[in-house]
Amino acid sequence: MTNKDEHQPETTAVTAGRDPSGSLSPALWASSTWDTTDLDGTQRGARGVHESGYYSRYQNPTVEAFERAIAELEGTESALAFGSGMGALSTCIFALCSSGDHIVAQRNMYAGTLGLLMGPCQRMGIEVTLVDGRNAKEFADAVRPGKTMLVMAETPSNPHLDVVDLAALGAIKGPFTLVDSTLATPLGQQPSKHGVSITMHSATKGIAGHNDATLGVIAADKELIDNIWAYAVLHGATPSPFDALNALRGVRTLGVRLRQQSETAQQLAEWFATHPAVGRVNYPGLTTHPQHDLAKRQMSQFGSLMSIDLRGGLDAARALTQRLSLVRNAVTLGGPDTLISHSATSTHLSVDPAIKAATGINDGLLRISVGLEAFSDVRADFAAALG
Repeated sequence: MTNKDEHQPETTAVTAGRDPSGSLSPALWASSTWDTTDLDGTQRGARGVHESGYYSRYQNPTVEAFERAIAELEGTESALAFGSGMGALSTCIFALCSSGDHIVAQRNMYAGTLGLLMGPCQRMGIEVTLVDGRNAKEFADAVRPGKTMLVMAETPSNPHLDVVDLAALGAIKGPFTLVDSTLATPLGQQPSKHGVSITMHSATKGIAGHNDATLGVIAADKELIDNIWAYAVLHGATPSPFDALNALRGVRTLGVRLRQQSETAQQLAEWFATHPAVGRVNYPGLTTHPQHDLAKRQMSQFGSLMSIDLRGGLDAARALTQRLSLVRNAVTLGGPDTLISHSATSTHLSVDPAIKAATGINDGLLRISVGLEAFSDVRADFAAALG
């Protein structure tokens, strides 16, 4: 028999989180609660930590199977699922930080994360310092010993595909470190191998991969997961077992999907780089990407997401999105369809104008999530739309 610890990540994606019964398909446990037999059983359930068999807000067997799969893929002791990526992030922040604490985060990241940091966090007395994630030294320099509880990064970042040095982040001592690794997926990089405390994903995206599940997940050491779980039970960002089932199905095909999407994305990025209507292409697989060498060192695949900056600004962006026929206008990513979205008027609509300007969220910026269609068909659609 082969040692599963020596399997390649694509193989682990197929075998991880298996039902002990031997079923090749995960079981759906739709129940919200279980019969605990007597008062002693009820007490054991109420005192249990991250265990199934009591109440689904505490744990559900289908969700547990998904969590085991993610922990295996990330190389961590444990994992914890949530109803969404933002549910995972907000639970981590409020489980680890209190009024008077301090967070360091990068400036160029998903707008929902920025909204949480600059809105509710500061309203609750949690101070936030934003830094340039492309400069690893800025994270460490912004840490205030005894006050900074959390250092957060997103790599690659959404929508500019900036890359954060994971080893430098993991080397920071004192605060917990958290990396949103959604765009990379567990098959693209494993932050825990670089010393990062918590890896987070919006599993709605590449992990589930079919636009039919809304889910978040974190992976970390068991002690840390159990402590965050204690707050998660109160916070209530509970994952649906139906979504966990769909996400676990998505994990099984993650290897072939990510490989195909990454190959097409690379070809598409190279083609965009030669098109006169495109002023800039942001994709870590391009040698022209300013952090290409870093991406090569810490990523095994460059992923399905890219962004382009059209020379014609808003008018050009509007014209392109209206002329596309195969490529769809939608704000998610990581699914089977190639999607395009205009960051300034969608995902980053509510971001402070000063932060938009500082991070290059301009009117010509378009984010593209590459799907599973043939490259020639996607390229032809863009070529026709660009005129």
